[in-house]
Amino acid sequence: MRRLEPLVPEKAPEKSRQILDDIVARHGAVGDMVSTMAHSPALLQGYLDFSRAMKRVKIPRALSEKISLAVQEWIGCGTCLAAHTEGALAAGLSEADVALARQGTSADAREAALISVAVRVLVEPSSITDEEVAGLRSLGWSDRVIAEVVGLVSLNLLTGAFNLLVGNQPEAEQARG
Repeated sequence: MRRLEPLVPEKAPEKSRQILDDIVARHGAVGDMVSTMAHSPALLQGYLDFSRAMKRVKIPRALSEKISLAVQEWIGCGTCLAAHTEGALAAGLSEADVALARQGTSADAREAALISVAVRVLVEPSSITDEEVAGLRSLGWSDRVIAEVVGLVSLNLLTGAFNLLVGNQPEAEQARG
């Protein structure tokens, strides 16, 4: 059940209306999550800025989708899982790659290590050790990529938690909830 309704630009606060109008002018439409975020101009602007910034990460898109799938599996956002499954397949991942990512791993040991740390950033960041970070480096992951994992996890937490809070979930999940 929807707890907050998406807003059309005319019903949004002024700052959100301007942002929504700009999105519509550039893309023709606004998705449910973004139009629901419009209740808070600060959240909407923050999400859009953060999302744009995270598109510049050095993590390859396919791996970024694997990390997003692993994180969203933990968060439990059906809307986000569907979007990242679609994104993963579009990035060339197989159904098996998607299934492994949702389990928090990968057939590639190097990727599996990074995905595992990403999940730990979400569920127990205080348990990550110096040795684990050194292990990522020994596998060839740069400090930039290691830092960007935190941003990617944070963006996924923002979108997943928001969609769950407002009830923006696939119909089958809403019927169970």
